[in-house]
Amino acid sequence: QVQLVESGGGLVQAGGSLRLSCAASGRTFMHSAMGWFRQAPGKEREFVAAISWSGLSTYYADSVKGRFTISRDNAKNTVYLQMNSLKPEDTAVYYCAAGQSRSSSPKEYDYWGQGTQVTVSS
Repeated sequence: QVQLVESGGGLVQAGGSLRLSCAASGRTFMHSAMGWFRQAPGKEREFVAAISWSGLSTYYADSVKGRFTISRDNAKNTVYLQMNSLKPEDTAVYYCAAGQSRSSSPKEYDYWGQGTQVTVSS
């Protein structure tokens, strides 16, 4: 079992930055791949970024590549999403998830947090 709690969301102007955190509890965190997804109103949940259990392998959606960075600290049971050069289209609820593999498919993730709202004003 893995419990996930996101934090760090908020309101920011376009071009600004935010850092999301996802604190995990449970013994399996160190062996779990982690992902960030987002869901805007009226849209399906979409993949943002993923990281392997070791942190050595990362994977990004084209829409955020070069602007967002995913990282993890296994000693702190925490995964991060640094978001720079934010755009209004990045506005969404952001979710972290834990799974068996570094995948862009939500179906590959077993555990989900409750989400944190990110709003980017123009």
